[in-house]
Amino acid sequence: MPSTKSPAENSGTAAETYNGFTAEERAAMKEHAHEQKQTAARRGSRAEKEAAAEQDVLAKIAEMPEADRVLAERIHEIVKTVAPGLAPKLWYGMPAYARDGKVVCHFQSAEKFKSRYATLGFSDQAALDEGAMWPTAYALKELTAADEQLISALVKKAAG
Repeated sequence: MPSTKSPAENSGTAAETYNGFTAEERAAMKEHAHEQKQTAARRGSRAEKEAAAEQDVLAKIAEMPEADRVLAERIHEIVKTVAPGLAPKLWYGMPAYARDGKVVCHFQSAEKFKSRYATLGFSDQAALDEGAMWPTAYALKELTAADEQLISALVKKAAG
């Protein structure tokens, strides 16, 4: 006779420990829904929409605690310099950079999910594939000149 338990109930400890999304994850999903509505409601030329999206990103960066803000401002400058074809936009309340509307990379402040470090993440839209395994996110605590060069190369390749 087949089991009457759901797959989650059959998995044992996974079902017992899952408590749903964290408050931070729920807040990020709400931000994403708001961003989608805001983007859809924007009127004007493509250039005006892109300028408004960049202002949203800069406003979000300005709200960050100082340590994250310094990193996010520098990442923003690097992306704008080495990959001017990527369009700034908010993505789940985080500064992100997209090609044809699809996010290529994003900055996540440490505060966003109460992490001990900020991250620079790359999506599957980034052209970073190399071999059978490669990193898709980098932890950031500070940026040295060498770090900025590496980030510049990664973003340039990702935007490729």
